[in-house]
Amino acid sequence: MADKQPVRFRMHVRKGDTVQVVAGSDKGKVGEIIKTFPKTSKVLVKGVNIRTKHVKPQQEGESGQIITSEAPIHSSNVMLYSSKQKIVSRVCYTFNADGRKVRMLKKTGEIID
Repeated sequence: MADKQPVRFRMHVRKGDTVQVVAGSDKGKVGEIIKTFPKTSKVLVKGVNIRTKHVKPQQEGESGQIITSEAPIHSSNVMLYSSKQKIVSRVCYTFNADGRKVRMLKKTGEIID
């Protein structure tokens, strides 16, 4: 059986978007998307889902350390956030005056792209 290429999911968010977490232990937190993982449909949000890792010292005389970093969360657990009106909204697609397809917040009508 041949190896199938993993499916890439189309997500409603992109790198650089401001989002609010709507489910999970970090519910209510607002942050910017650092990286997206389309194959697993996950996103990395700045300051959200922080994990700590204890690192042993590698060399003699060096001290160990505790490193904190963000872990990915599923894209369905985040919603786009309007910084101007402080409100979360679903996204819809519309065309601007030039005929380009752009993303728009449903509640506010604010164009993101």
